[in-house]
Amino acid sequence: MQKALKIGFLSLIALLLHTATYAQCAMCRASVENNVSNGDTSVAAGLNLGIMYLFVMPYLIAMVLGFFWYRNAKKRKAKIAMH
Repeated sequence: MQKALKIGFLSLIALLLHTATYAQCAMCRASVENNVSNGDTSVAAGLNLGIMYLFVMPYLIAMVLGFFWYRNAKKRKAKIAMH
């Protein structure tokens, strides 16, 4: 119970103390618009790939943690069933 309270408290603090990071969006957009208007689409493709990478990573981490949690729970259940 103490561990859950600590995790909840730290999560609440992390949510309340976030910093807005909107400054780069305008720079990225201007860079992409400049390059696309000049006929170069490689920067836009690279930016889209970076966005997809950032989008997928939290889900991948959650899936890996979920897998290990499931495997650990399954081993614990099998160990209890043996006794």
